[in-house]
Amino acid sequence: MSDSSALPAVLFAMDPHHLPRLFPAPVRARLASCYRMPDGAAPVPEASGGVALADAEVLITGWGCAPLTAEVLDTMPRLRAVLHSAGSVKAHVTSACWERGLLVSSAAVANALPVAEFTLGAMLLAGKDVFRIRARYAAEHRLPETGETASLGNYRRRVGIIGASRTGRRVLELLRPFDFETAVHDPRLSAPDAAALGVRRLPLDELVASSDILSVHAPDLPSTRRLLDARRLALMPDGATLINTARGALVDTDALTAELSSGRLSALLDVTDPEPLPPGSPLYGLPNVTLTPHLAGALGNELERLGAAVADEAECLRAGRPLRHRVVRADLEHSA
Repeated sequence: MSDSSALPAVLFAMDPHHLPRLFPAPVRARLASCYRMPDGAAPVPEASGGVALADAEVLITGWGCAPLTAEVLDTMPRLRAVLHSAGSVKAHVTSACWERGLLVSSAAVANALPVAEFTLGAMLLAGKDVFRIRARYAAEHRLPETGETASLGNYRRRVGIIGASRTGRRVLELLRPFDFETAVHDPRLSAPDAAALGVRRLPLDELVASSDILSVHAPDLPSTRRLLDARRLALMPDGATLINTARGALVDTDALTAELSSGRLSALLDVTDPEPLPPGSPLYGLPNVTLTPHLAGALGNELERLGAAVADEAECLRAGRPLRHRVVRADLEHSA
């Protein structure tokens, strides 16, 4: 039997509410097989379950983690890696982490999967105008007439993807078995990468103007704020649907509200700006708008997938293998 005290030590830095959902017993058992484990979590790293701050070699972070400042890192002189059990690391990985040469990893790839699945479902339903027709069905208690469904269907429906991010790429993969025509806009996507994805690259205005369904998967950066402004929203074809599972700030809410209030477009919005929308927003009551409260990302039993992704990285680290989902400082200029 191995001596557990000889194992490298791990600490959890996150809101303790999330710990049992991200790391249920099977995932904790994987970690415990190669690391000395604490019994709790805290937003600021603290000694727990016999694991001293000075002993911690790996910090597993999550939602609610406080910024890892130089002062915080000074308490963990043996720390060599920060493994994040969620998406973006921008809120807690500070310049001090990079200056100390810490390895950083994120479970963003695992979180992209449910977002992409949610988006695919929304696209398939949007192609048949399910949400608007459902509202009319509830109000009028009748089946739609043939003329009312003539423009519906998903055969060769044109889908535009804004952002070849992890989620955007996964959406493109999920769309392959279907008879959609797909195109993408991403200024950082090369021609060879687009060819590998099997998708056309288009300038943003052309993508917006040619898409029956437009889905947003770009990061929230200064350069992408209100990327879909009044001018670009006006380019969308009559009857088109906007799907946003990225960040609300990428769309001009006032301009979108005007377009949707006219009935010209439809939308499924899992994120908005602000979030939530104020109680008086007309978007709550429009039959051509479906609002969901930030449901697309990992939740419920999907959280275990994030914890499992961290366990994968922890095992790589213990075995001396490269991290599979390493984040480097330069990435953060172009990612969420």
